Amino acid sequence: MVKKTLEELVGEKIQASFGSGARLRSITPLAGDASTRRYYRALLEGHRVPRSVIVMELVGSSLPLSSEELAIFKEPPKELPFLNLHRFLGRVGVRIPALYGHWVEEGILLLEDLGDSSLWDTVQDLSASEVIQRYEKAIDQLLLIQIGGTKARDNSCIAFEQRFDFRLYMWEFSHFIEYGLEKRPGGTISSREKELLVQSFEEISRRLNSQPPCLNHRDYHSWNLMVSDEEIAVIDFQDALLAPPQYDLASLLNDRETDRVIRPDMEDSLLDYYLKKRGEMGEKKVTKDEFFELYLLSALQRDFKVVGRFHYLDLVKGKPGYKKYLPPTLKRLKRNLLRLPQTERLVPLLAAHFEEMR
Repeated sequence: MVKKTLEELVGEKIQASFGSGARLRSITPLAGDASTRRYYRALLEGHRVPRSVIVMELVGSSLPLSSEELAIFKEPPKELPFLNLHRFLGRVGVRIPALYGHWVEEGILLLEDLGDSSLWDTVQDLSASEVIQRYEKAIDQLLLIQIGGTKARDNSCIAFEQRFDFRLYMWEFSHFIEYGLEKRPGGTISSREKELLVQSFEEISRRLNSQPPCLNHRDYHSWNLMVSDEEIAVIDFQDALLAPPQYDLASLLNDRETDRVIRPDMEDSLLDYYLKKRGEMGEKKVTKDEFFELYLLSALQRDFKVVGRFHYLDLVKGKPGYKKYLPPTLKRLKRNLLRLPQTERLVPLLAAHFEEMR
């Protein structure tokens, strides 16, 4: 049996989704992410069909998980995580791309084309007040996930089977030690340094693990939020899980090179907005100081993970492109470590390592 080309397969699925009058004009690869998925933009023609759709091509297993450390379930998933979360998040009102059709066994999904403008792309030339307005819209969507999603808890949604716990926090800290310090070319760490790091990482992990969790996207940052018709739309949500509410907010305001746009005073304003909106949605009020400590710990934990991840993607997956984000991430790590008395002692311990990674 002759294997169909991608164009032939996509052409068939477009007709299955939009009718026999729909035609595929062209298909063009899009820039990928750190996962095993591939994306294409398909231009269409025909009566009452969208001008274009996004094709998600699944590579490898028919039920891939983006993150190997998340593959802990009571039973193996019987459904593609993306489809499972798409149905749940759509039900609670989160703005996500429309799903036109899916054929998991053949590795094809057809999605709404939200364009090429991520939140990050759209704020580059805006004033501070305009940037804040855009990020407030992102926070509104985040709160739909965290509050609306948690209240609508459904045991059929796989996100509620997984949570950030001590094990997962330490897995990610260990990822930093292994790939950021030990396996990085030229990298080295003494047994005493490693002992002190592990001790500090365990303290942070226990503190975060003690917090009541809610539904989190897990990768809620400016590159996974698309601006379409002035709306913020959420993508890449298949790794959603339970975590403290500070986790996704820290991701939104502390990722890659976000510091170039979100200055400390703007970050403070957006934290106030988040807490105000949570209160208006009926959530228990917390003091800003208490919230801020856990927000910073979440930001630190996540940035340590991504430093290890950037090196891992380079060394193991042959994807060096993410290393360009190391300097701003390391700069932010140092700044945030100095903002808490329990973590500032790590700065002199890590200073030489950070300098070598730049």
